[in-house]
Amino acid sequence: MAHEPDLLEAAERIAEMLSEQGIGVIVIGEAALAAHRYVRYTEDIDLGVNIAVRDFAFLADRLRTAGFDVALREPDGQDPLGGVIDVSGPVGLVQIVNFGERFPAAIESGLSKVDIVELLRRNPAADRDHIRGMCRQYRLRGLEPLIREADNL
Repeated sequence: MAHEPDLLEAAERIAEMLSEQGIGVIVIGEAALAAHRYVRYTEDIDLGVNIAVRDFAFLADRLRTAGFDVALREPDGQDPLGGVIDVSGPVGLVQIVNFGERFPAAIESGLSKVDIVELLRRNPAADRDHIRGMCRQYRLRGLEPLIREADNL
C-alpha cells in the first residue's frame, strides 16, 4: 500500500468519524481478505457502510468539512452499490463503499464469487454453518455451490 502507516491512520480517522455519527463501518476489500489468509496487492483501503442512499451525499459533505479531499460517486439505476466516496490525498486512497438498500445485489459479480470460493478454500476450518446463518440474515443466496466448489479444489 502507498504510505502504509499514513494511509492506515487516515482510514482509522475516517472510521472513527463515521462511528461517532452512528454509522457502522467495516473493513472490506483486499485488506479484509488479508485478515483471512487471502493476500492480494492493494494501494487503498476500502471501508463498507450500510446507510440510506439519500444520506450518502451528506456523509461526503461531513468528510469535506472535516478537511478531507472527497469525490462522491452517486449510484445510478444500474449500480449494485449505494454509492462510493473516494477520500484521497498524499497518503493514498480510502474508499467508502455504501451497500445501503442494495446489499444483496452487491455480491452478484463474478469477481466476488471467485473471492468467496478462495476465502473458503484458504479457511477450511471456518464454521460453514455460521457463514450460512450470516448469508440468511442478509438474504444472500448462492452460497452452497461456492462451498462445494471450494471443497473440491
